[in-house]
Amino acid sequence: MNLLSAAEAGHGDGGFHAPTLDEFFPPAIFFEGTPFELNRIMLVRLFAIAVMLLLFWLALRKGRLIPSRGQSIAELGLDFVRIQIVEEILGEKLGRKYLPLLAAMFFGIFAMNITGIIPGLNIAGTSVIAMPLLLAVVAYIMFIYAGFREAGGATFFRNALFPPGVPWVMYILLTPIEFINIFIVRPISLALRLLLNMMVGHLLLVLCFAATHFFFFSMSGGFMAFGALTLIGGFVMTIVEMAVAVLQAYVFTLLASVYIQQAAAKEH
Repeated sequence: MNLLSAAEAGHGDGGFHAPTLDEFFPPAIFFEGTPFELNRIMLVRLFAIAVMLLLFWLALRKGRLIPSRGQSIAELGLDFVRIQIVEEILGEKLGRKYLPLLAAMFFGIFAMNITGIIPGLNIAGTSVIAMPLLLAVVAYIMFIYAGFREAGGATFFRNALFPPGVPWVMYILLTPIEFINIFIVRPISLALRLLLNMMVGHLLLVLCFAATHFFFFSMSGGFMAFGALTLIGGFVMTIVEMAVAVLQAYVFTLLASVYIQQAAAKEH
């Protein structure tokens, strides 16, 4: 039961304590007070990325014409990103340029998302604002770079800020709105969408397993039956969180691809 230990309720008084936000801001473990300070969530992120890189290296280090099981799984995952996201949005020619970064984004987000249901880790690396914000900044830089490289700076800003087919007087109102939407709201919404989904999912898991601990070990009689319900709810939420880990990686990468496609378009 992966989160039961993390959600222990009643230290000494037998009561139930709801989870707090303190676990999202853990104390430093290594290099405290230095620029290289590492806390538990940072270590979870580093562990997730290291394991992901190791698995890909083990699967692809000896490419074969007839792939092994590990190579087949790795290629299936890469083909999913390439065909279902990148080439679907950007096309084959443009998609080839941005596939490495978008694939790294997808699998990196998934690796940090999935740690929320892994025993001993118990929290998603993307459930604290720093990492979603960093990923959003990367996507932001990527679509601006694509606009300058593929369409040219003037065309990029014209398409973004002056949509065609609009009476010129409307640009007085429309251009500031488009600027705020494209250059401010986009990265913020990308970061918040990922952050809130992973944070809320973690809190729901903690509540389910903390309630299970409370009903099983602090109550008696018929009330213990509620523990079975919260336990089932915890397992259901674990499955949901597994799906959310994949879905949020998919949505983030998909939106980044859409923004690149829009920025790279020479005509609207």
